Amino acid sequence: MTRHPVKIQPIIERGLLVGVAIKGQPTPFSLDDSLDELERLAETAGVTVVTRLTQTLQRPNPATLIGKGKLEELVSIVRAEDIQVVIFDDELSPRQQREIEKAIDDDDVKVLDRTALILDIFAQHAHTKEGALQVELAQYEYRLPRLTRAWTHLARQAGGRAGGATGGVGVRGPGETQLEIDRREINRKISQLKKELAEVRAHRERYRARRRASHLPLAALVGYTNAGKSTLLNALTPARVLAEDKLFATLDPTTRKMTLPSGREALITDTVGFIQKLPTDLVAAFRATLEEILEADLILHVVDASHPNASEQAAVVEEVLDDLGAGHIPVVIVFNKIDLLPGRQLAPELAEDYPEAIPVSALTGENLETLLAHIEALIIARMQPIQALLPYDQGDLVDLFHTFGVVEEEVHGNDGVRLRGRLPHTLVGRFEAYECPESAGAPAVPKRK
Repeated sequence: MTRHPVKIQPIIERGLLVGVAIKGQPTPFSLDDSLDELERLAETAGVTVVTRLTQTLQRPNPATLIGKGKLEELVSIVRAEDIQVVIFDDELSPRQQREIEKAIDDDDVKVLDRTALILDIFAQHAHTKEGALQVELAQYEYRLPRLTRAWTHLARQAGGRAGGATGGVGVRGPGETQLEIDRREINRKISQLKKELAEVRAHRERYRARRRASHLPLAALVGYTNAGKSTLLNALTPARVLAEDKLFATLDPTTRKMTLPSGREALITDTVGFIQKLPTDLVAAFRATLEEILEADLILHVVDASHPNASEQAAVVEEVLDDLGAGHIPVVIVFNKIDLLPGRQLAPELAEDYPEAIPVSALTGENLETLLAHIEALIIARMQPIQALLPYDQGDLVDLFHTFGVVEEEVHGNDGVRLRGRLPHTLVGRFEAYECPESAGAPAVPKRK
């Protein structure tokens, strides 16, 4: 008898979204726009949003975030609409989560915040060992001060690392078979994960060292989640990475070669998308992945030009880049998805705020040649000008200059080949012994070691 594998159906849960606006507190998004984004996050995690609850406050309630009357309304909605997951748009303190769960008084109803929801999505999309470790560490550190009902929901699930599909939203990831788990056990697990991550990061650093030794320039793709970075990577390279119309479809970084207009090669790496209200400790958990950005020679900031909050999303990404210390790296603004714009026309405020941006469609290939030419021009501009007189027995250095550099002038003389042009900074040291003065009238005498 032929046995067919059993296909596990994803758990679909009924959700209630809760949003709070604090008077006088500036935010990049309106409350409605922020909840729209939260709804997309919830849908990505397998939650069907039934309704929303909002409140404007002078200051957040330290005990429950929302006011007493609004909390009573929340409890009524949960019971009337058979809500299984309550998701707050802002991060809840451990005390607030406990008090809200106490008010609901139903072990089958989970109370989550935006951070827990994002972590759950990360758990679904982490496919490499490093990604799974980072997600697991972030989840344990998040849950450590929150050993409440949410943890016992988790404890009932089968064990397994990030990526597990059982248990529904908010409980995927670091599963445990025991019902009771204490702080000592969690801290032990956190310590072990940090050791494993240190080994993975050491391996990644060795990989980066090999990559630097290749002398190929590196461009990093960054952008708000779902801006189309993976689609652009596929358009510029033979990568064929997963590209879905979902938030955080890509979590693990992918690096591929791309060919520039002159025929020279460069590397391009895709990174995890950014999002508003991303907690600092969550960014810290993924620092090893985000360090790919700091290694780049230039950053391609991909913006979904068709999104009504494109400017706000771009501002969030710029803020995260500043926090990471990437302010010294040249940035190319890429307005993606112009195929979705009426008449391919950018919104006036976008065009005004980012006059040097390059509009493209990664899906249709529109204007990608212009983008590649701009990338190559920036890479060349960052190379170091150099003039060297290479003896004829140093043919390997001549080949190296031609392969990885830009030759602006080449003169064959009695003493060797004089090359003037630009070289990647990683190669300049190989030519120091043969550098000669830039001025045309100066004698071409190479320096010797």
